[in-house]
Amino acid sequence: MPDVQQLQFIDVGTGASARRIAALVGQGQGNGTGAAPGVIWLPGFKSDMASTKASALAAWAAGHGLACTRFDYSGHGVSGGAFEDGTIGRWLEETAAVFTTLTRGPQIVIGSSMGGYLALLLLRRLMTTAPAEAVRIKGLVLIAPAWDMTEELMWKNFPESAKAALLDTGMWHRPSAYGEPYPITRLLIEEGRSHLFARQTWDPGRPVHVIHGLLDPDVPWEHTLDLESFLDGGWTRVTAVPDGEHRLSRPEDIDLLFGIVAEMSGVGALAPAALGRSAGG
Repeated sequence: MPDVQQLQFIDVGTGASARRIAALVGQGQGNGTGAAPGVIWLPGFKSDMASTKASALAAWAAGHGLACTRFDYSGHGVSGGAFEDGTIGRWLEETAAVFTTLTRGPQIVIGSSMGGYLALLLLRRLMTTAPAEAVRIKGLVLIAPAWDMTEELMWKNFPESAKAALLDTGMWHRPSAYGEPYPITRLLIEEGRSHLFARQTWDPGRPVHVIHGLLDPDVPWEHTLDLESFLDGGWTRVTAVPDGEHRLSRPEDIDLLFGIVAEMSGVGALAPAALGRSAGG
């Protein structure tokens, strides 16, 4: 079945904070009819809905008759807004708006890197503020989730010169292995402190499956082990990819992702040999 996703836009925020968010929405069985859940993709920091994994997921979902939703955060891809205005709270607001506005019925939330962090934050927020919406989240699949990234992976690891630049000028251009240096703002760091898990025990109440490459230079493997230690309830499984790096975009990595989503959605079973290192329930 071809990918027939349609481009849609939703408006988020008001006044000076208003921005237009672009999304691709594909139709399928996950539309509230009681069939298999749909899937929603949350991209990483400086990534977008046209990435290798996002596009492959959309095609795979279409081939299995599953609804698929993917979108760009403000300042990313074809959505409006400036990247420099972005914060965890701003991107979380957009994620929640896309989830509640553009998806129907049960969903599996799939997030890569920062998207994995936002998937966890989305579930935590909805469990508190909109329980009926939270119930629709049947599970999370997280790829190298960068939880608490602004503090644990950024601020704590920045050189003193970067911290001084952020405090003095409000911005520092961080070198990137994936292209041009990108701006990190003081606003991103300071606003991020209002969204930290800070290793406090939390029960997600539904399956969480984490995939992480052991050669990841951006989000250390130990970061996932720390996440596993404070997610309560026995819901968490972790699959290690011994030769995998951060993006996990190789064909074999994407096949592993599909197998996990298939098992969680009920459209197929994952062979035990593909599970790698597993932990939790």
